[in-house]
Amino acid sequence: MTTPSRRDLANAIRFLAIDAVQAANSGHPGMPMGMADIAEVLWNDYLRHNPKNPLWLNRDRFVLSNGHGSMLQYALLHLAGYDLPIEELKNFRQLNSKTPGHPENFMTPGIETTTGPLGQGFANSVGMALAEKLLAQRFNRPGFDLIDNRTWVFMGDGCLMEGISHEAASLAGTWGLHKLVAFWDDNKISIDGNTDGWFTDDTPKRFEAYGWNVVRNVNGQDAVEIKTAIETALKSTDKPTLICCRTTIGFGSPGKAGKESSHGAPLGKEEIVATREALGWKYGDFEIPQDIYDGWRKRDHQAEEGEWDRLFDAYSKQHPELAAELLRRARGDLPEGFVAAADAYIAKLQAEGPTIASRKASQMAIETFAPLLPELIGGSADLAHSNLTLWKGSKSVATKDPNANYVYYGVREFAMTAISNGMGLHECFIPYDATFLVFSDYARNAVRMSALMGAHAIHVYTHDSIGLGEDGPTHQPIEHLASLRYIPDNDVWRPCDAVESAACWKAAIVRNDGPSCLIFSRQNLMHQPRTAQQVADIARGGYVLKDSVGAPEIILIATGSEVGLATQAAAQLGDKVRVVSMPSTDVFDRQDAAYRESVLPKACRKRVAIEAGVGAFWRKYVGLDGAVIGIDEFGASAPAEKLFPHFGFTVEKVVEAAKSL
Repeated sequence: MTTPSRRDLANAIRFLAIDAVQAANSGHPGMPMGMADIAEVLWNDYLRHNPKNPLWLNRDRFVLSNGHGSMLQYALLHLAGYDLPIEELKNFRQLNSKTPGHPENFMTPGIETTTGPLGQGFANSVGMALAEKLLAQRFNRPGFDLIDNRTWVFMGDGCLMEGISHEAASLAGTWGLHKLVAFWDDNKISIDGNTDGWFTDDTPKRFEAYGWNVVRNVNGQDAVEIKTAIETALKSTDKPTLICCRTTIGFGSPGKAGKESSHGAPLGKEEIVATREALGWKYGDFEIPQDIYDGWRKRDHQAEEGEWDRLFDAYSKQHPELAAELLRRARGDLPEGFVAAADAYIAKLQAEGPTIASRKASQMAIETFAPLLPELIGGSADLAHSNLTLWKGSKSVATKDPNANYVYYGVREFAMTAISNGMGLHECFIPYDATFLVFSDYARNAVRMSALMGAHAIHVYTHDSIGLGEDGPTHQPIEHLASLRYIPDNDVWRPCDAVESAACWKAAIVRNDGPSCLIFSRQNLMHQPRTAQQVADIARGGYVLKDSVGAPEIILIATGSEVGLATQAAAQLGDKVRVVSMPSTDVFDRQDAAYRESVLPKACRKRVAIEAGVGAFWRKYVGLDGAVIGIDEFGASAPAEKLFPHFGFTVEKVVEAAKSL
């Protein structure tokens, strides 16, 4: 056995990627072949991690933003000794394997975030680096740099073409995230060919303008140059670093190197043989000799974590309360007594009965809950005073305040949401972000990724309907509620008053396996009377707010501001009418069949749904025989009190629809 060279170690990545893509007959071999040398230097010399404990708190975070090259990451995880055996690589892109087409954080040990939609992994990494900065400010003490990890991100030309990369890079520079290092795979090739026809940005100047440290013209196939570039990045103490790596896509392939043909298709058997010969790789399909494995696993990662454990033990003795708090947050446990305090606040609101806009009720809930939750970190896309996301304890993350907890994102809805995802995935934070509901369109793919990844992020959307008034149809959401509800595993809440607003905040905080969208009004909402049981049932997503005498003959179902219409209409329709408030259809649909039947009995087919959004969504609850009062056209510019009757949201219309059944 001989000591393998750095190129030998990198070639192991290349051929695992080549063989896996060939076996699957699909995938992207070109990027792993081009970035293998960069990955080898980073993972073997710099990345702080422990394959035996992928969730070590102080690990470095590695993000593959150009996630189509997923076999690069799978090869790295396998070679480094993670629980990803060679059989999983042989099952690349196959059903139930741990090696899906793009990296999925919930399937593969060592994957920090799901990537594939280009640019979002980069934005996630900005969130992770921000989380590290804030945790260090909060918990580190003289002699105890307890939180001291870096975030490393690989990204390609496609990531940098996406607008989200501009948004996220600008914020990273503003915040001075010096422990964020991004490697740009500058290979000038995308699916359509050479990028000279559509990507001629001066990327280094662009990042310098954002306030980044830029290392230019690094040969991405030269380990010495790569190592020098990383050493330069490590010296930065006030700026994130972009390392510009000139690479050849499909490096080593005699017939496809530097061509788009190596991007998204197998090389083919003959070309693989030629590539093996060109790179001097004498081994068969998926064959990795022991000396190569030894070369990849020579670092004692457990000893590195053990060194940190000893530091933490000493820290715990000197700062026991801080140590306990950090561990609590890392476990994802809520502070002791939080749920009881939240329930007491909700009960207090029910007793007081304020008639206020639900966006104001949301701010009141934040004001109450945030002092109890140091892990809660919020922000808004330049609408803090409209979304009402600020509270009296808000402190900007652009400062060195140890309790910094508020993010001024500027007008960057997409990056805001993806950065929130990154903070939520990093651990130790519960992030919330905010904009107008209509602008959730800008952020929608990041919301989808929240749900796909199970990120604990809270997305706040205010100005929820035509009720925002004079700003007109460009700002009045119509299809947005339904669109968000159709995202699997995404809990959407539209509360009808201050009590439901506080309850939905509690539900979003308590839920730790996915995101929640909280939808709030600009206009005031009337308080609804409830029993203690009805208050408790808000958490079930839908409940009987006003019941009929005996079995109901008709059921009115509503959310948000339209619940008030439903209760007023019920008063005119008589005592055989039931009113159901449905603040979260997603949560209601997860309840057991018996509870759902108790709220919406099948025997009562006469149902009217009322919501200031598209009506078709509600057919699942009212059927074809029921009635829906919705809005299936764009809004108009006028005061809210004129718009609701103009579009048919009146007590009279509800009564008319009910009687028509």
